[in-house]
Amino acid sequence: KKSCFKAAAVVTNGIHPTVSCLQQTNPPSIPICELFPGGNFPEGQILEHPTPKVPPADGSLAINRTTSEEKRMLDMAQTEIYRELRQAAECHRQTRKWVMSWVEPGMKMIDICERLENMNRLLIKEKGLEAGLAFPTGCSLNSCAAHYTPNNGDNTILQRDDVCKIDFGTHINGRIIDCAWTVAFNPKYDELLKAVRDATNTGIQTAGIDVRLCDVGEAIQEVMESHELELDGKLYP
Repeated sequence: KKSCFKAAAVVTNGIHPTVSCLQQTNPPSIPICELFPGGNFPEGQILEHPTPKVPPADGSLAINRTTSEEKRMLDMAQTEIYRELRQAAECHRQTRKWVMSWVEPGMKMIDICERLENMNRLLIKEKGLEAGLAFPTGCSLNSCAAHYTPNNGDNTILQRDDVCKIDFGTHINGRIIDCAWTVAFNPKYDELLKAVRDATNTGIQTAGIDVRLCDVGEAIQEVMESHELELDGKLYP
């Protein structure tokens, strides 16, 4: 079964779809480099650099990167790096979307990871150190926040009431794209997921050149603490 694949590139003046000259199958079976043979990989969402709370000592600001001809030329020299990052990102997006279509309670965690990694290898067109998996897939459950990876013989089963954090990465020539998302089947966790998404998006919007890490953390914490969650009859501020 084939479906037309469109990737939306969000830019400052609107949303423009980038349509591949090929069509991705369902489930995916075409490597990203073959889906976009010209190397014109989707850009995703583009955000302007924010103005830092504390300006740099030399008075320079991130806006100089778009107004300075010298800075624009330096950015253009990095085109190949951006292309490799976007290829890895598109592989990650398509793999993630596919996994979200079938993961469900009752599955072994190790089976979930192996299916995900096999698709990841196919779409990135794994080739030694040039392209492949960035690190072992994490699928941490509940109070385990991150970096749990099942080994052979681990028969842990994903349950309906579990909160599972799936974290995997791709790379092209060592340029890593890493993204994690939360899987929860019980709707009682919906407000928690909403709070985390809001906080994550705030962190992305706040981050940028010359922005202090403590300011990014402060913005994320403020959003998280603005939410409340009622879970099993108990209210969590």
